[in-house]
Amino acid sequence: MKYALAGTPAKHWVKTKCLKPHDLHQEHKQVVCVAGKKKNEKIRIVKITDGTVIDHISAGHALEVLEILGITGKEGSVVTLAMNISSSKVGSKDIVKLEKRVLEQSELAKIALVAPDASINIIQDGEVVKKTRVELPDSITNVVACPNKRCVTNKEREPIHAKYQVVSKRPTVLKCHYCWTLIEADDIIAQFMEH
Repeated sequence: MKYALAGTPAKHWVKTKCLKPHDLHQEHKQVVCVAGKKKNEKIRIVKITDGTVIDHISAGHALEVLEILGITGKEGSVVTLAMNISSSKVGSKDIVKLEKRVLEQSELAKIALVAPDASINIIQDGEVVKKTRVELPDSITNVVACPNKRCVTNKEREPIHAKYQVVSKRPTVLKCHYCWTLIEADDIIAQFMEH
């Protein structure tokens, strides 16, 4: 079974077959759901007029990207989510389209932590005006907490933000600048999913 999003908050997303527009509640008619394709069936994803398309997300990680960006579905803007769709480059991938939202550099760094191969397309008036790839910087500050409870960054009286050196980009491994604790991709994702 594949995933589909029916415009509901993340906590209500379910495993299901592709939904048809008549299956959606009236207030979600704008959200298009795509959950893979059958043989010889074309995938249809509605174009957005203005906003951002996050493409080439590792299959099964689109929900984590939405969580990282703080998207719950209650914002009122259209979000299109496609999971586990065919890709000639990587076999299968996820795509997220955000209507009327352009991502900031700090958000792109967060996406790179869980989807290092993602590409970002900025759309204006229905056309791609800028295409980039997410890139994990050499160091990251104040994005994730150090898992070492004794680290100086976890002390309430110390005004120090967690700072990490990127030890490996694939798989993602970060090293705390202060206590040298290593944090891996699964731990990073778990922190984002907690909030």
